[in-house]
Amino acid sequence: MKQKKKLKKPDLVADNPGLLPYATNVGAPRIFPDDIDNWKLQGVAKVNHQLNAKFEELKAEYVKLIEEYKWNDLVYRSKFSFEPVIGEKYHLYYNKKSEIFLSLIAPHEWNFNHIGSFLLNSERKWIKLDE
Repeated sequence: MKQKKKLKKPDLVADNPGLLPYATNVGAPRIFPDDIDNWKLQGVAKVNHQLNAKFEELKAEYVKLIEEYKWNDLVYRSKFSFEPVIGEKYHLYYNKKSEIFLSLIAPHEWNFNHIGSFLLNSERKWIKLDE
């Protein structure tokens, strides 16, 4: 049997010159790495803007939720001696002893210090009405 002779490759020749990130001979064109710094900066700016917008949205929703909680807590802790009807409008007042009470009587019908008007929804949550 004949043995195959291994061909000796010349010095300074790469096995896969097309896959190397640098030139492999003197006549090869210069290879410039891509400048991705600008692309990164634009990406970071865009993502930061989106995240900041989402944060502000969540923050506003949180503030609204806390406000709703405080109003509901105030109405439920107030004095009233009737069972409120869902869908009806009620008014919150301070009496002469500075106690908070809930009433059906509108603010223009008497002279108690009016805190706010509320509507009881089907989830039994008090919705503050803007007047």
